[in-house]
Amino acid sequence: MDFKLTVIIPCYNEATTIEKVVQRVLATELVDEILIVDDGSTDGTRDLLPTLENDVIKVVMHEKNRGKGAAVRTGFANATGDVFLIQDADMEYDPRDYPMLLKPIQEGIAEVVYGSRFLGGPRKAMFFWNMIANRTLTLVTNVLYNSIISDMETCYKVFRADVVRSFNLRSTGFEIEPEVTAKVLKRRYRIYEVPISYNGREWDEGKKIKWYDFFIALWTLIRYRFTE
Repeated sequence: MDFKLTVIIPCYNEATTIEKVVQRVLATELVDEILIVDDGSTDGTRDLLPTLENDVIKVVMHEKNRGKGAAVRTGFANATGDVFLIQDADMEYDPRDYPMLLKPIQEGIAEVVYGSRFLGGPRKAMFFWNMIANRTLTLVTNVLYNSIISDMETCYKVFRADVVRSFNLRSTGFEIEPEVTAKVLKRRYRIYEVPISYNGREWDEGKKIKWYDFFIALWTLIRYRFTE
């Protein structure tokens, strides 16, 4: 590739999966920098992460839990690549999808790429109400910002670094997804979507998003439609 790729991994209490995720990211042989941001883990993740550090893998620690948005923002602030890709630490998303995610940027036809769970890729069935929440938030996004995307809440978001650095991001929690999307669309960047695979984990496996995050995301979409 003709650009330096940084994969940003926000991480909170993922001692059972973080090593496997890092191995899968490295196996793509596409990554120049992996930046893991530990968001105040309490399950042993913080003891494990320093053992993973090397010339490619860097670790930044939050002293206390501040939320996914805060971890993503820390990742953006510390990344040195030309392109940023966000990777969750829980193995729901498969790094083998990286070539498809990166191709539109590599070919110069997009500055922002989203990996959509709703464009026909293989996926584990979602819970019905989770699907309704995702579809509703995506519909609101399309109405408010005059867009046609299929998966606003996807983790797999890829940006040219200069795009992200032009934003003043404020979110600390899961509302980072609608905030970033709102600011991308308000700047008139067209989001290029590609199908991805998805293996959603169960609640007893540590899924962290809560029912009230839907309402926070909805308010975030409305708020940033009319403010910066």
